[in-house]
Amino acid sequence: MKTIWVLQHTEAEYLGLLEDHFEGRNLRFRYFRPFAAGGMVPEIPGTADGLILLGAGPYGVTSGHILPSLGPEMRLTRAFLAAGLPVLGLELGALILAAACGQGVEDAPLRFQVLDATSTPAFDAAPQHMPLACYLRDRVVLRPDMPVLMTGPGAEVLAFGEPGKTLGILGHPGMKRGMAEDLIMEFAETPDDTLTGLTDLNLTQMAIAEALGPLMVAMTRHLGWM
Repeated sequence: MKTIWVLQHTEAEYLGLLEDHFEGRNLRFRYFRPFAAGGMVPEIPGTADGLILLGAGPYGVTSGHILPSLGPEMRLTRAFLAAGLPVLGLELGALILAAACGQGVEDAPLRFQVLDATSTPAFDAAPQHMPLACYLRDRVVLRPDMPVLMTGPGAEVLAFGEPGKTLGILGHPGMKRGMAEDLIMEFAETPDDTLTGLTDLNLTQMAIAEALGPLMVAMTRHLGWM
C-alpha cells in the first residue's frame, strides 16, 4: 500500500471527493497542515511514495498575499522530484509544482470558475471533457517541452505534467460546493461574482463526481500510483 503526503494550506480546502477514490485504490494519504499551530512542512520525503500540493484560496505565488510556507514547500517539492517520486499539484499547488520544476508563473487575478476541461491525447484514459472547479490566482507559463494534458476555453492550460514525475491541475477535480463556500467565508479577499461560481459548481456537481472515476484512472496511471 502506497502512502501519499498531502500539504493542506487552509481549513476549507482538502482532497474532497478525491478521498474516497484514493482509499478505494489502497492509496493512504497523510495530511500536513503548516498553517495550523505546531504545523510544519517536512524537509525530506521520508517513506512517502508521492506528494500532493493542495490549493490555498486567495494565496499566490507571484501576486497577492504570497503563501507563507512557499519556500519550504518549494524545497520539499524539489526533494521529491530529485528522489524520483511523483508530485501532484492542484490549483495553487500546481503553480508551486510548476515553479519547482523550472516552469514559469505569472500574475493573474483571483478567480472562481467552473470550466469545461478538454483532455489531450497525452492524458491517457482521462475523460475527453469534464467540468473543473478552479479557485486560485496566478497562472502557469510552460516551456514548449512540457506536455499539456488538459485545456480550457481559449486553449488555456488547465493541466500539465510528465509521466511518472509531475501532474499539475489548475483546478480541484474533487471540489464540493461546501468547500468553495468555506473558502469564501474563510478569507476577507474573495473572487468577483462568487454567486455565479457557486451556482455553476452546484449545477455540475454530479458531472464532476461522475468524471472522477476515469480521471482517477488517468491520474494514478500517469503518476505511477496504480
